[in-house]
Amino acid sequence: MECSHFCSRSMPISEIARMETTCSSQFSSVHVPHQIFTCFKGVSAKASFASAPKKAVGSSFEQQKLGAAVLGCGISGRNSSLSSRDLRVLDAFDDEYGGVIVDSERLPADPHAFASMLRFSVSHWKAKEKKGIWLKLPAEKSELVPVAVKEGFEYHHAEKGYVMLTYWLPQGPCMLPGNASHQVGVGGFVINDNNEVLVVREKYSAPAFVGLWKIPTGFIAESEEIYTGAVREVKEETGIDTEFLELVAFRHVHNVAFEKSDLFFICMLKPLSTRIRVDDNEIQAAKWMPLVEFVEQPLIKEDCMFKKVIDICIARLGKRYCGLSVHQLASRFDGKISTLYYNVVDSYDINCIGN
Repeated sequence: MECSHFCSRSMPISEIARMETTCSSQFSSVHVPHQIFTCFKGVSAKASFASAPKKAVGSSFEQQKLGAAVLGCGISGRNSSLSSRDLRVLDAFDDEYGGVIVDSERLPADPHAFASMLRFSVSHWKAKEKKGIWLKLPAEKSELVPVAVKEGFEYHHAEKGYVMLTYWLPQGPCMLPGNASHQVGVGGFVINDNNEVLVVREKYSAPAFVGLWKIPTGFIAESEEIYTGAVREVKEETGIDTEFLELVAFRHVHNVAFEKSDLFFICMLKPLSTRIRVDDNEIQAAKWMPLVEFVEQPLIKEDCMFKKVIDICIARLGKRYCGLSVHQLASRFDGKISTLYYNVVDSYDINCIGN
């Protein structure tokens, strides 16, 4: 039997032993376990290992030796144009849901080698009954993107430095989570001891909002807390330092920018400084405006949502409403410290009255 061509069949022990003997002249230090070979010619090679290590996916030394032993025999014929280096499993590790995460730092640079390795890896992971494949391709290896798409990978999301692609292996609907469905915005309601609200007039706004004085707003950054994002946005736009007091309300709306849903959190902040320094990039002007003048603006009075937000903030100032304060708590579900927003109002701890 020649090692250069295997057809799909289960091999008897005697034939496996004879194959091992034949192959051992090239790979004397490798012992090939009982295997079931499937047909492979050229770059479409497949092999499933009944006794391959379970704790590593493509990155263990022993697994690479096994793959090299089989593929070395399979491509030892004179007509083969591929090397065993091109037909090995990509370096990867398991995720906690039965999927595979490809090591983006150890990808081959050559697109042809990558195509061969990717095709072989997908076959290998299918045989291992893996579920989803996560393939992160950095910007410096963007030439690999069309290769992955041609092999059946789909776009998941893109950031400044990379593109993430996925491949769902089992039959049936894909169960991989989609890209982030929401963007998160914050607004800071800041009022001083003179009953003046910190307001801004944006440099760029829709025609309907030209001339509107509004509270400072913006989007929170990646891995940023809601309450710290509100403090940061106020500081960036107006130069005013603030302290977070409570989360007083939030809005949820769908199909906004890039068809994302939007969560917008209104935070009550306490001013720690008074001198305004405007951010010329975003803000046309900023000032302290008397609360009564602020609420009398036509765009505030005529908009149901804007008016309700201001009513809530005024009720909080009058101690007729309790917002949500920040509490840092640990969870055994993920082992991380979480920020939980809540207020417990009882006879011993009336958080919203004392501030």
